[in-house]
Amino acid sequence: MNMLVEHANSRGSGTRVYDEPGARAVEGVKSPAIMFRTSDGVGRHVAHEVAALIRERNAAGKATVLGLPTGSTPVGVYRELIRLHREEGLDFSNVVTFNLDEYWPMKPDSLHSYNRWMRENFFNHVNVPEANIHIPRGDIGRIEVEEFCRQYEQAIVDAGGIDIQMLGIGRTGHIGFNEPGSSKSSRTRIINLDPVTRRDAASDFFGEENVPQRAITMGVGTILSARKVFVMALGEHKAKVIYKSLEGPETPEIVASFLQSHENVEFVLDAASAAQLTSVKTPWRFEHVEWTPLLERRAVVWLSQQEKKPILKLDARDFHENHLTDLIHESGPVERIRQRVFDDLLGTLCPQPGGQSPTKIIVFSPHPDDDVISMGGTLCTLCDQGHEVHVAYQTSGNIAVFDHDALRHVDYVSEFLDLFGLQTPASMQLEQKIRQQVAQKPPGACDGPDVLKVKGLIRKTEAVAGAHIAGVPGERCHFLDLPFYQTGQVHKKPIGQEDVDIIAALLRELQPTQVYLAGDLSDPHGTHRMCAEAILKALAAVEKENVTPEVWLYRGAWQEYDPHEIERAVPLSPEVTLRKKLAIFRHESQKDAALFPGHDEREFWVRAEERTKNTARIYNELGLPEFYALEAFRRYDGIL
Repeated sequence: MNMLVEHANSRGSGTRVYDEPGARAVEGVKSPAIMFRTSDGVGRHVAHEVAALIRERNAAGKATVLGLPTGSTPVGVYRELIRLHREEGLDFSNVVTFNLDEYWPMKPDSLHSYNRWMRENFFNHVNVPEANIHIPRGDIGRIEVEEFCRQYEQAIVDAGGIDIQMLGIGRTGHIGFNEPGSSKSSRTRIINLDPVTRRDAASDFFGEENVPQRAITMGVGTILSARKVFVMALGEHKAKVIYKSLEGPETPEIVASFLQSHENVEFVLDAASAAQLTSVKTPWRFEHVEWTPLLERRAVVWLSQQEKKPILKLDARDFHENHLTDLIHESGPVERIRQRVFDDLLGTLCPQPGGQSPTKIIVFSPHPDDDVISMGGTLCTLCDQGHEVHVAYQTSGNIAVFDHDALRHVDYVSEFLDLFGLQTPASMQLEQKIRQQVAQKPPGACDGPDVLKVKGLIRKTEAVAGAHIAGVPGERCHFLDLPFYQTGQVHKKPIGQEDVDIIAALLRELQPTQVYLAGDLSDPHGTHRMCAEAILKALAAVEKENVTPEVWLYRGAWQEYDPHEIERAVPLSPEVTLRKKLAIFRHESQKDAALFPGHDEREFWVRAEERTKNTARIYNELGLPEFYALEAFRRYDGIL
C-alpha cells in the first residue's frame, strides 16, 4: 500500500502516517487538519484511529468510551468499523458509547429517530453490549428533560469521560445540535433548531414542516471535555463553513470554531470540503510546490481573477506581488506561462463533444432529471450532431414527488377511464386503496408501495418527455431502477453487486464510445455519489472485455467545476439553452417547488441557466472567446 508520511501539527508529537495516497496535513489553519482525496479516505482514517484505541484499551483490560454522531458523514466510519469487526475480529464488547443528539419529541422506533438510525447502521452489526449504549431520549415528557440531561452528563463522568468524540459539521457551523449562539461551556440540554438546520433535514422528513422544532444535544462543553475529537466534513457544500471554522476567529456564530482551543482535535476532510482553505486554494503561498500543469493553470487562473485582468494581460509584477515568483523561475518566462495556460484553456472549448464521426454514447442520470438539468445543452448538441445517445436513469426518483401531484395523476386516470367507459371494479378498488394510503400516511412517513409506483411512473413519463425535447427518443431511455434506491426512504442501502451488474449489462449491450456520469459531491442525499460508485465499478468489470469508453464527469444542480478543473467546455447557443430549459420544464413534479431542492431554493432551471451563463462569463473575463453559456466537464482520472 502506498503510504504518505506527514509531520504532526505542533500540538501533536512525532510523525503521522496516513494510509491513503494523496493525503496530507493542511497548513495555515488554527486546528490540526488532514485532507484526503476522497470521502472513503476520511472514513477509513477515522475508523482505524478508533480501532487502534479500542485494541489498545482491550489489551489493557480497559473500556473505550466513544461519542458518536449520525448522518451521512460518519457512514463510512461505521461501515469500516463493521468490516474490521467481521473480518479482523475487532472486539466492541468493552466499548461504551454516548450519542451526540436526538430529535425531541421522537419515539425511538420512529423512521427518523437517531436511536433507530444507530442500530440499523452500526449497533446491530457489532458487539457493543446493550447496557453500554447511551442515546438521548426523545420519548420523554418536557418536564423530565432537564433531569435526563443531568443524568446523561453524569453517566459520561461515571464512564470516565469520552476518549474519542466523532463529529460532523452543519452548514451553520453547528456540532451536535449546538446551533449558532451556543455557549462554549454549555452541557447536554434541549435546544431550538435553527431554521437552516431544519431546512437541511427536510428531505429526511419529506418536508420541512415535518421536522421537529427541538432536539436534545450534548453541549459544547461536553464535546470539548472529550480527550480526542475528530471533525469530519465531506463535499463542496461544507467548504465555506470549514474555512470559517479553521481560519476564522472563535465565535459563537460558528460553534465549530470553539474547537480551535481543544488540545487534541483533528479535522478530517475530503478535498471538496477543504477547497476554500487558503493553503489548499493557494498552496504556493505556504510552501514550495511542484509545478504541475494543473497547478500552474490553477495559479494563473487565480491570479487573473485576483488582479481582474485577462490572462494575456498579466505581467511579471502581478506574479511577483502574489507569491508566484517561484513559478516564473521554474516554468517561465512570464510570457510563456501566460500563453501556455491560455492555450490550455482555449483547448477545453469543444463544440463537437462527441467527435466528428457518429458514435454511441450513454448519459447516466442518477435521478430522472439530472440529465437535462446538468448537461441538457450538451445532450441537445450530441443528438443534433448525429450521435446515438442513450440516457440511463439509475433510480426512479419516486420519493421526490409531492402527494398532491400523485393524487392529481390518479384523478386524471380515474376521469380518463370514466370518460371512455373503461372503469372497472378492480380499477376503482385500486384508486380507493391509493387514496387511503396517502390519507392515512402520518406526517414524515414513507409512502405505501402503490403510491411509490404512481410517483415512479410520474417521474418516468417526465423523463421521457424531457429527453425527447433534447432529441433522445423514448426507446433509448433506459430505466435501471437500481436496487440500492428501493427503500422508500431518503437513506439508501449500500451499493451492491446487483446494482453493478445491471449497469455492466447495459454497457456490454450498447458498447458506448463515451459515458457521462454525475461527479458532484454536493448532492444532499449522497445518491449521486452512490450512483457514480456503481458506474465506476461496472466500468472496471467490463474493462476486461474491452469495453473502454471515455468517461466524462458533469456536476449536478448544486455546484460547478472551478475553471482550472474544466477539461471540456461545450458552448451553448441561446436556442440550445432554451431547449434545455424546455426539457427541464417537462419535469413538472420538480418545477416551482421541488420536494428535495437541496441547499439552493432557486428552481432547477434557474440554477442551471445561471450556472452555465456564469461559466461563460468567467471564461470571457479570463480573455477567452465569449459565449452565451457553457456546460463544463472533467475527464475521470480515478477520483471524483
